[in-house]
Amino acid sequence: MAPDSDRNRRAFLRLLLSSPLFAYGASLSAALQDDFVITRPEQAINVMEFEAAARKALPPGHWGYLATGVDDEETLKANREGYSHFQLRPRRLVDTSKIDMSVDLFGTQWETPIALAPCGTIFHPEGAYAVARAAQTRKALTIVASGQEEQRPIETVMKARGGPVWYQLYASNDFDDTLKTVKRVESAGTPVMVWTVDTLPGTNRETTQRLRRIDTRDCKSCHTTDPRTGRPGGEFRSNTVTWESMRRLRDATKMKVLIKGILTSEDAELCVQYGADGIIVSNHGGRSAETGRASIECLTEVVQTVRGRVPVLVDGGIRRGTDVFKALALGARAVLVGRPYQWGVSAFGQAGVEAVLSILQNELHVVMSQCGTRSIAEIGPNSIVRRS
Repeated sequence: MAPDSDRNRRAFLRLLLSSPLFAYGASLSAALQDDFVITRPEQAINVMEFEAAARKALPPGHWGYLATGVDDEETLKANREGYSHFQLRPRRLVDTSKIDMSVDLFGTQWETPIALAPCGTIFHPEGAYAVARAAQTRKALTIVASGQEEQRPIETVMKARGGPVWYQLYASNDFDDTLKTVKRVESAGTPVMVWTVDTLPGTNRETTQRLRRIDTRDCKSCHTTDPRTGRPGGEFRSNTVTWESMRRLRDATKMKVLIKGILTSEDAELCVQYGADGIIVSNHGGRSAETGRASIECLTEVVQTVRGRVPVLVDGGIRRGTDVFKALALGARAVLVGRPYQWGVSAFGQAGVEAVLSILQNELHVVMSQCGTRSIAEIGPNSIVRRS
């Protein structure tokens, strides 16, 4: 039986919830269940409910690595808040009995524009395999993060996926080593390489450091390497990678090459000039530079600069089907989600990832119906308006 203090607290919250004084405030239905943590993926009513489940399942060091932004985490917060700056324009009396959410990326038709971002899946024993199988079930694109090759080679991940996956490679000053990885991944049958360029100068991930110091475990007891936690003031790294490096990479492979980490019109134009096949607008989930600017806020200038010459994708802060819709309306070809599916796999493995994708896909289906858009192609600038 719950202590008297708990019963009194719940009674008080119910009283507040029924009061008209809170008609214009934040939802207290969430407050009534703020101590409820899902124990099965099918219990979740939105993807945010997987966060508490993941935090409960993970030790402090792992949770810190997953949750961290940089510095004061203003960019991390901005990523989520940025979507509130745009409002939907619903349309009525449109026959939406058939909704087509498919999208074409480099000649491959995907049933959903919601893809799984490259994340170091170190929080579940099956890791990238669980994610790949979930992507196969939900017919979604998945991008495999580098750094997992020793335990989970790209060939075996593709076998779990039942087909090719994209591969993400961090930009490195060691270009010869980069080329070795590119050739090996290409020979495995990978069609698309995602070149991540936004962590080259180093980062300052304080939440990782803060929670790692209260986690007394030897990290190598469950990983082959100790995930980098940084040091006070951040990790500074010298960088010799330039746009000429991009040209060399483009000339070295027949794979499509996307550049991930682009936030400005100037760099978007350079991407096109130096041969990139696509762009991912990203601030690394608020984990690279403390710009204070949401990736969704950067999308418009990149799309306007590119003018359809290459596809533009976006990630950062996506938690709702409405977020996906807004990104597509602003010109993104597809979106990438990261933390939500990492919460899912951390707490429940493959089933958690499937549930996260299912919820987001269902929410997108609903908002497309509400806005009278029967296909991704019908979602455009007229579907939203910027909040004044």
